[in-house]
Amino acid sequence: MERFDAVDVIRTKRDREVLSDDQIDWVIDAYTRGVVADEQMASLAMAIFLNGMNRHEIARWANAMIASGERMDFSSLPRPTSDKHSTGGVGDKITLPLAPLVASFGVAVPQLSGRGLGHTGGTLDKMEAIKGWQANISNEQMYRQLGTGSGAIICAAGSGLAPADKKLYALRDITSTVECIPLIATSIMSKKIAEGTGSLVLDVKVGSGAFMKNIEDARDLAHTMVDLGTDAGVNTVALLSDMSVPLGLTIGNALEVRESVEVLAGGGPDDVVELTLALAREMLTAAGQPDADPEAALKDGRAMDAWREMVSEQGGDPDAPLPVATHQEDVLADRDGVLTDVDALKVGVASWRLGAGRARKEDPVQAGAGIELFARPGDRVTKGQKIATLHTDTPDRFERAKESLHGTLTIDPGGQPTPRESVVLERIRH
Repeated sequence: MERFDAVDVIRTKRDREVLSDDQIDWVIDAYTRGVVADEQMASLAMAIFLNGMNRHEIARWANAMIASGERMDFSSLPRPTSDKHSTGGVGDKITLPLAPLVASFGVAVPQLSGRGLGHTGGTLDKMEAIKGWQANISNEQMYRQLGTGSGAIICAAGSGLAPADKKLYALRDITSTVECIPLIATSIMSKKIAEGTGSLVLDVKVGSGAFMKNIEDARDLAHTMVDLGTDAGVNTVALLSDMSVPLGLTIGNALEVRESVEVLAGGGPDDVVELTLALAREMLTAAGQPDADPEAALKDGRAMDAWREMVSEQGGDPDAPLPVATHQEDVLADRDGVLTDVDALKVGVASWRLGAGRARKEDPVQAGAGIELFARPGDRVTKGQKIATLHTDTPDRFERAKESLHGTLTIDPGGQPTPRESVVLERIRH
């Protein structure tokens, strides 16, 4: 005999009332067990989308999703743990240099990551461009790598963490309830809290290439997630970062690995370096090292050493050449002037159409596909100058990719060069 009826729970939220703790616990458990049907949970998700949830409801919803599966415990590790989560964007390769950089200071970084879908890239897809690298590892290897190995791990999350979220996320994707702050926040934080990290830094993207298109929504999401982490006893802080233009100069799996290695070697684009260092300082501070200097670790080789060890531990060859697409096509400036617009969403969609991303989660990706940029907004360019190169193994994809770029990579003949602004917009903590 079930304690509640799904129709009554839906009616409660439909009528703008507050769900009780028992209602939330039951509906998440019953949905995971298959007692609550997809159409009923879809109706409840839409009621939450329209009517919202208060802070207590959000916290209870997250806890119920955590309780639907296993929890990891890193308290026995000889190193403190700190993790990062990004809400996703175009050219967002930050995890790759960040995890070994923080680990080079003796902090364990359990970076459980996902694959790309649509215009946003996936960290696992990027890492799989490295010859031999394996995303799926055992819990035993994870603890060994974090405890006595490199200290950093980038791997696929096990199916046992918050299985209710996996089921609900797939439903939200087909019922137009993805862009709902309570449901986004609980989806992200249930997995991160179940993961067992001691501290967490959130990179909440804002702009055309992000879920959150305006700063008010991004701020609201960040506050909600920081509150959830704090209430769960996880030291949590959030940075808002700009995703109106792509991050760095490369979009695509192997291209982004190459750029990440450039950062680890002490170079790389300014915005990638800035955000990597900002997140590293937050993670190191949360792990008890507020005076650590991550910039020095990029310059003296410590971060690169940790990267090579991390890649090797998961079967990868850090010296192997990265895949290169078999076909390239350049995009040239059609006039003299200043590049005024490189829209993150349009560039992300173009890269996806070249083969760097997938439309369905089971689709393959091309490791070498993507877009390489040679100018950023505010840069002066001359007619005929190469401003981008498109990469793909299937040249019939070029036309659709160029259609996606229509209306961006625009040049103002009378424009004045402008300095680049900080990619970090705000810092939010409890």
